[in-house]
Amino acid sequence: MTAQILVIGGKGKTGRLVAQELRLRGVQTRIATRSPSTDDDVAFDWQDPRTAEAAFEGVNAVYIVAPTNNSDHGTIVPPILEMARKREVRRFVLLSASSLEAGGPMMGQIHSYLRDEVPEWTVLRPTWFMQYFSEQHHRETIRNQNAIYSATGTGRIGFINAADIAKAAVSALLEETSWNRDFILTGPETLSYADFAEKISDEIGRTIKHINLTTTELADRYIKAGLDRAYASILAEMDGRISEGSEDQLSDGVFALTGRHPSTATEFIREHKNSWAPTTHRS
Repeated sequence: MTAQILVIGGKGKTGRLVAQELRLRGVQTRIATRSPSTDDDVAFDWQDPRTAEAAFEGVNAVYIVAPTNNSDHGTIVPPILEMARKREVRRFVLLSASSLEAGGPMMGQIHSYLRDEVPEWTVLRPTWFMQYFSEQHHRETIRNQNAIYSATGTGRIGFINAADIAKAAVSALLEETSWNRDFILTGPETLSYADFAEKISDEIGRTIKHINLTTTELADRYIKAGLDRAYASILAEMDGRISEGSEDQLSDGVFALTGRHPSTATEFIREHKNSWAPTTHRS
């Protein structure tokens, strides 16, 4: 499929990797962002429909990262995607989550819309990203407290590298024939948070502990970090379900889409070991 592709959230965790991979393949790529800074950027805000007018002009396919500051995706996102369809955008690839089925909350609402309304679509449902440890909230506590906080207990997860998600997304965007289905995406092994902490410990030479919280305690941490209460509660409850085994699964989704096996946790940790160098002085 030859296209000009719009990457919504093109400066985020997966979006920037999707845009990078598309450009390596010579595909015309436009990044939709709330803070455009280059000629390839276009202003876009899910909660300001006026920005969609210019963003979708001349676009054939869209990579969708839903808003992260609001959980009411079923109200906010479909009307914007309707604007895209009116501008002859045909293909949509949605970043969702393994725990969210069509019709469920948040991205599950967008999944239902795509399944029911658009001609060409793929929904990627990755499990939890390895980058949560190297780039987001776990990084700072690993660096400065030698700790990882979750409410997952001993639950196991097929943690996935965001780079593998991006490669899967690019494949779905560029295939001649649209998949019109969803894919669970996992890494090649299931690990608990304690297992991941041990692997990091082995690589960086410091003992990193997993500290298990209640879902209420975890939601409070998210709220203090700036998330709205509803979104914080949803995320914390996802951890609760992990503790019950909801993410203890593996899939061949990455291989089915890309023909390549996903990265292992050990490979990822070796590549990102400098992420966890301490930033505070200890007495």
